[in-house]
Amino acid sequence: MSGHSKWANIKHKKAKADAEKGRIFTKLAKEIIIAAKQGGPDPDANFKLRMAIQKARSENMPADSIQRAIKKATGEGGSADYEEIVYEGYGPGGVAILLEISTDNRNRTAAEIRHTFSRRGGNLGETGCVAWMFDQKGRITVDLEKAGIDEDSLMLKALEAGAEDMQTDDGVATILCSPSELEEVQSALAAGGVVVESAEVARVPRTTVEVDAKNAEKLLQLIEDLEENEDVSSVYANFEIPDDVMERIASQ
Repeated sequence: MSGHSKWANIKHKKAKADAEKGRIFTKLAKEIIIAAKQGGPDPDANFKLRMAIQKARSENMPADSIQRAIKKATGEGGSADYEEIVYEGYGPGGVAILLEISTDNRNRTAAEIRHTFSRRGGNLGETGCVAWMFDQKGRITVDLEKAGIDEDSLMLKALEAGAEDMQTDDGVATILCSPSELEEVQSALAAGGVVVESAEVARVPRTTVEVDAKNAEKLLQLIEDLEENEDVSSVYANFEIPDDVMERIASQ
């Protein structure tokens, strides 16, 4: 599992206690709106919307807020017109960073992202500078304890369902598959009694670079700042941080 995935798991556990719910709900609402616009407002017929709603519910987003976001996508209860953009750049230690953006003001967002990179020792790059370092994959996460399943049993179920690979770190399994097979794999796991935490199309780094202690903290600060921007839907990076360094930073 990449260093970014490990850090995301650590942050996810901490976020349950101290997250700014307003910011999280704003991002979740955007995901729901975009999914509903692209595939229609019926979650039974729109897998992306169904997964966005599942993600929102896992964060305890109120049901009326979810419905309000769906209505906005159809033009009810106010309009919502978001543009999806990909930004690319480099962080401390030469780490490749790719951002998926949803914004209603491209100029404002570009200025904010450029400033964040600069302030944290990185730089925003040109289109295509790092995208080639990432593959699009279907990504499913399963909390083994919550799902009540052991790693070997889940691996067997995942491979039988059509998954390509599975990695486990700190009790969280990450299952990878072709984007076109995501819904089928997720549905097969659910039919087999596996509780899925999330299912999405994500960018997975082809290779990773190890970041030393000097750059690790600055890099993670940059990633956190980017993730806190309400226009940033997803942050992907190709780094690895030694376990002892990661543990020290996570405990702060």
